[in-house]
Amino acid sequence: MTSSQGIPRIAAPRTVGRRTVVAAAGAMGLSTALAACGGEPDAAGGSDGAGDAAASGGAAGGAAGAVLAKTADIPEGGGKVFEDKGVVVTQPTAGEFKAFSSKCTHTGCAVKDISDGTIHCPCHGSRFSAADGSVQAGPATKPLPAASIKVDGDSITLA
Repeated sequence: MTSSQGIPRIAAPRTVGRRTVVAAAGAMGLSTALAACGGEPDAAGGSDGAGDAAASGGAAGGAAGAVLAKTADIPEGGGKVFEDKGVVVTQPTAGEFKAFSSKCTHTGCAVKDISDGTIHCPCHGSRFSAADGSVQAGPATKPLPAASIKVDGDSITLA
């Protein structure tokens, strides 16, 4: 645009009001929070909830039907943690195989080892029964959620 004298007019700069800035910042914060809460389960055993494995019907993070281990890989009275699948498989007695979420119900740390019939969490010392996932020693107060497995011959698969 030009003025009546042929001189180009310069538009006045637009100012952004405080309400607009505050609203935009709030919207960005809300979208960040929602994205963090609604993401895909991670490879370490799910999103943030300790009960994700049970809520999804079994082993968190694993594909149903995928061979997890051979029965010979799971020691009697012990077990094995499959971090990438978010599951721990135990053999409380000969030929009896159980599976649970590998995420401790206290603060969500991954359990690390199984011995003497208990599953151990290294973060705060919680211990869980290898037979039923129940709490044997705190600070955890909730049992490990059961996960679904299938034993077919000498193969253990996620159900």
